[in-house]
Amino acid sequence: MADFEAKIPNDRFRPAGVDSTKSEEINKPSLTFWQDAWMRVRKNKGAVVSLIVLALLIIMAFTGPLISGKEFDTQNVSHNNLPPKIQGLENISWLPFDGIKTNKAGKEIDTYEINNVNEYYWFGTDALGRDLFTRVWKGTQISLYIAFLAAVIDMIIGVAYGSISGYYGGRLDNVMQRITEILVGIPTMIVVILMILVLQPGIISITVALTITGWVGMARVVRAQTLKLKEQEFVLASKTLGNSDGKIISKHLLPNLAGVIIINTMFTIPNAVFFEAFLSFIGLGLQDPYASLGTLIDEGFKVLRLHPHEMIIPAVIISIIMITFNMLADGLRDALDPKMRD
Repeated sequence: MADFEAKIPNDRFRPAGVDSTKSEEINKPSLTFWQDAWMRVRKNKGAVVSLIVLALLIIMAFTGPLISGKEFDTQNVSHNNLPPKIQGLENISWLPFDGIKTNKAGKEIDTYEINNVNEYYWFGTDALGRDLFTRVWKGTQISLYIAFLAAVIDMIIGVAYGSISGYYGGRLDNVMQRITEILVGIPTMIVVILMILVLQPGIISITVALTITGWVGMARVVRAQTLKLKEQEFVLASKTLGNSDGKIISKHLLPNLAGVIIINTMFTIPNAVFFEAFLSFIGLGLQDPYASLGTLIDEGFKVLRLHPHEMIIPAVIISIIMITFNMLADGLRDALDPKMRD
């Protein structure tokens, strides 16, 4: 035992030096709610990748038609149903951008050489010889427009309606909720068909249909959160200080509802994209010569066996949009949840 004690130096038994001046020092930086949320979003690799992909898609939706140098509605029947062909990639046999396609007999043919076409169509052409690269990005532009329009409608009508209904409560809340229950009971498809009977099929009829029924889900979510928040101490303190109802809603309730509003809006956008594509696929959407991703998929589905590129390319684009928006919404939901904070 004595030998063991002799091997341990006496310095090890001295108390650690503690600097009392640093006992109150905060090592972790002070962050606001939004700074903390953004830091947690950046840690979510799926949300970051989705944000980058969405940014690229939005940029291409507006610059793609300009890059090609072709109009989305220009027809050239002699160039119809051409497969994709891209400069620099045409000599790589394992990539589908060489202008080669398989005919009904199972033989590979160079359609560009047969039709004496000296131009390059990066996504090929459709049955009327229109450039699919331009039409796909023009269709993406229109689909995103309808999606963001649905988000704006949710933000304006749904948030205002839900916050007023939840804050005032009583008889006003009962009347407003009966109205929403009536609107929920009306299928959106019926509203769209009625709008098409009154108006022409297209963006206007879809916009009106979304305006009538699209905001109900957001209104009900905001109302439920408002009913919970209006009994909190900070709202009662604001009332005691004499602030008006409008100021309490705009300055206190809405900032605390921002997380719920953003998350529901992010889930609304892919639903609106799919809704527009579904309407276009069944013939209730946009009409020629205008295109959306739904109309392009509908046209490509008719010739899927002979010209699969006409359906596959817009289908891939709409799938990417749906996946990235949902992954970004999941990341924002985790980042804006107060229970997930460190």
